Amino acid sequence: MRLPLALSRVLVVGTALAAVVTGPVAVASAAPAAADAASASEGLPALNGIVDVAARRILVGDLVAAAKFGTGAPIDDPAREQVVLNDARNRAVQAGIDPDVTAAIFRDQIEANKVIQRGLYALWTAHPELAPTEKPDLVTVVRPLLDQITVDLINQIKATGTTQTSSACYGRLTAAFVQVDRARHFDALHTVALVRAVPSICHQ
Repeated sequence: MRLPLALSRVLVVGTALAAVVTGPVAVASAAPAAADAASASEGLPALNGIVDVAARRILVGDLVAAAKFGTGAPIDDPAREQVVLNDARNRAVQAGIDPDVTAAIFRDQIEANKVIQRGLYALWTAHPELAPTEKPDLVTVVRPLLDQITVDLINQIKATGTTQTSSACYGRLTAAFVQVDRARHFDALHTVALVRAVPSICHQ
């Protein structure tokens, strides 16, 4: 699906990312800050991998939306979400990483998935001719994809731990976001979802 919203895309990448990822940083200082971050980030793991895993999970959101649309299944499922977060915490402990940080990152993925579902529901409701004609099975098709992404995300959280807590993290995250978004050729909806998926990656 592609939405002809070039202006929205510019606003998302130019302002929403700055607001959600980097916080209240003055636009005028963005270039010097990015240069400082690049200088300080030498030797730290890049964040492209973890952002791309988030992008993969967002794409699975398309399948989730297709499977649930028109069935009456709710977008918000607190019980299922808690299962996912508990599993993420357990995996974090086993991997030797912070379970609170891990749960926060996974919570972002859940909320990003909801962005996709709500956006596609709105599109398909307004334009029924665009609604999917086949529904992927949540158990046999979607769940295995999410299970593999969970493993990959845990591995990426562990691999990028030193970057996540460094002063260079926000600059690296912004660069990774732009690169992954372009490589995936995301439309406006998926870019918005990717913005929602990444704010907890950097923490100090």
